[in-house]
Amino acid sequence: MTVIVLTNCPAGLRGFLTRWLLEISAGVFIGNPSARIRDVLWDEVQQYAGQGRALLAHTTNNEQGFTFRTHDHSWHPIDHEGLTLISRPKAAGAPRGGGGGPKTGWSKASKRRRFGRT
Repeated sequence: MTVIVLTNCPAGLRGFLTRWLLEISAGVFIGNPSARIRDVLWDEVQQYAGQGRALLAHTTNNEQGFTFRTHDHSWHPIDHEGLTLISRPKAAGAPRGGGGGPKTGWSKASKRRRFGRT
């Protein structure tokens, strides 16, 4: 099984991929071509993607049962002890905990109780 996801790519590339794969949603292609055809399709995607991004995921004989490749994408696959994981870049100025954290100061309800307003 092969899945190719295109973002912001030329319409001609999408038309080319429909010769070999089924477009199940805008920019999402799925099919079962041979490994040789899959590699040729990926080479074409990389060559004609222009300013767009592309992801390729396909089944393989490993622990996870699949692997993937990226083209002009900010997320990159990395190997971690035999498993392929996605490395996402940290957003500039983002806090470490992943969230905004608790707000500082008193809540509105606490202020009302404190100053006798209801």
